[in-house]
Amino acid sequence: MVDAARARKLADRIQQIVAEMLERRIKDPRLGFVTVTDTRITADLRDATVFYTVFGSDAERADSAAALESAKGIIRSEVGRQTGVRFAPTLTFKHDPLPDSARHLDDLINAARARDAEVARQAEAASYAGEADPYRKPDDEEDAEVSRDDQA
Repeated sequence: MVDAARARKLADRIQQIVAEMLERRIKDPRLGFVTVTDTRITADLRDATVFYTVFGSDAERADSAAALESAKGIIRSEVGRQTGVRFAPTLTFKHDPLPDSARHLDDLINAARARDAEVARQAEAASYAGEADPYRKPDDEEDAEVSRDDQA
């Protein structure tokens, strides 16, 4: 087996190679605005999963997935040539749902902030149901002496 540091370095290098290939060499018109977000490789360095995002609609995402699938062989051979490993890893392209999840979380956080602002606005106009300070305090000297005697 291979150590984790070497596998991570190889995964990073594969990510760079794939991103460069998509930017410069792959001229498929179906390929949209694709960003390679991460690459993971198995411990035996035989299989690599390339995660990507596509800026656009679901149709553009499907077209880009088809373009990546058809260019897989060219990209794999270039990965093998540039990395110098004995066996070029097989590539699997997977759409990365992380940006969509982050966008959804941002929407939820913004909605929570709006509700918090509404509660704060209502709290400004609110008044106490009873006294502002609900704790008993000695009114005069006599009450103060009684409370000192209780503590002793």
